[in-house]
Amino acid sequence: MNTSHSINRTQAVKERFPISILALTVGAFAIGMTEFVIMGLLPNVASDLNVSISSAGQLITSYALGVAIGAPIMTILTRKIPQKMLLSLLMVLFILGNGISVIAPNYTVLMVVRIITALTHGTFFGVGAVIASNLVRPDKRAGAVSIMMAGLTIANIIGVPLGTFIGQHLGWRASFGTIAIIGVVALIGILMFIPQIRLDKPASLSKQIHALIQPKLLLYLLIGALGNASLFTVFTYIAPLLQQVSGFAEHSITWILVLFGCGVTIGNIVGGKLADWKLTPSILGIYLVICVILTVFTFTVHSPVGAVVTVFFWGVASFSVMPGLQVRIMSLAQEAPALASTTSHSAGNLGNATGAFIGGWVITQMGLTSLPWVGAILVGLGLLLGIASYITERKQSVA
Repeated sequence: MNTSHSINRTQAVKERFPISILALTVGAFAIGMTEFVIMGLLPNVASDLNVSISSAGQLITSYALGVAIGAPIMTILTRKIPQKMLLSLLMVLFILGNGISVIAPNYTVLMVVRIITALTHGTFFGVGAVIASNLVRPDKRAGAVSIMMAGLTIANIIGVPLGTFIGQHLGWRASFGTIAIIGVVALIGILMFIPQIRLDKPASLSKQIHALIQPKLLLYLLIGALGNASLFTVFTYIAPLLQQVSGFAEHSITWILVLFGCGVTIGNIVGGKLADWKLTPSILGIYLVICVILTVFTFTVHSPVGAVVTVFFWGVASFSVMPGLQVRIMSLAQEAPALASTTSHSAGNLGNATGAFIGGWVITQMGLTSLPWVGAILVGLGLLLGIASYITERKQSVA
């Protein structure tokens, strides 16, 4: 009787799979929007709070550090909370953080609530990825994760321009109010559509940490960080690169970035399907494609048409690898999938910060036109590490 009930319940979960994962997608959209929208509102925030642009920019840095440092800590502290309840609590904290941002009286309060909001970021994606992968058959796991992650990419295409438009016309506080409302919608979706999935009893904290620090998993975290560093070495400075080298007018940059975002969204979905087909080979193949595209970009950046085409395909390739890496990291840490998934976001954010720093150094020492090939070298290093790991695994399996 219990077995029959369990089977029926599992089938019901599979039937609810699309709407269930869409609830996670909405949450990912809201989180992506709150992370990136402030970039377009820095002058408004600085003026309203009577701080410099550079000080306002620290609101972005603090968020990234909150994700990088806070995500694994939050996951460890909340590991005993049932996953659906944890997602709900994270979204409540997210709504609260953005709600306080609406009424923040000064820069210090806004900084604090940005850090608090950032604590929800990595843990939401980490736990959300585990839930998404458990809502579908094993051969559909990467595709399910990619659907959830699509919320983050769509936020760059729709959410950030929309939030910037609202902030410029109704004040930056209205943008955060809008994000809080989207968070409420996500919370309702999670409560209504995410089922209670009975998972195995989580491993002890010591076993989870031991699973996390195994060399192969740490290697893939490094590979992911190198991929992100490659991306942000170039993408952080894409506007001056396209204006000063490709010759585009300032108003054209927005539309090129929208095109990049479209490529990102396509790549995220395609990458999920490729990873479900062949996981490790697809990761290595995509890294090779990114390396080639950035090398080509070194030359096409001097041509407006060539630059636009290359930027689109770069967006497709750069985010095709994300679902596969996420699933690969979770599968390596069998006893700590949520902690490993969350830590991958921390590694990614450290890669983002490192890439932005490297890009700034490259501009100072070698000039804007050197950015693409330096980015190619970084992702090439990740590719070499991945190939070495893959060859070692094949030899061990044969032995």
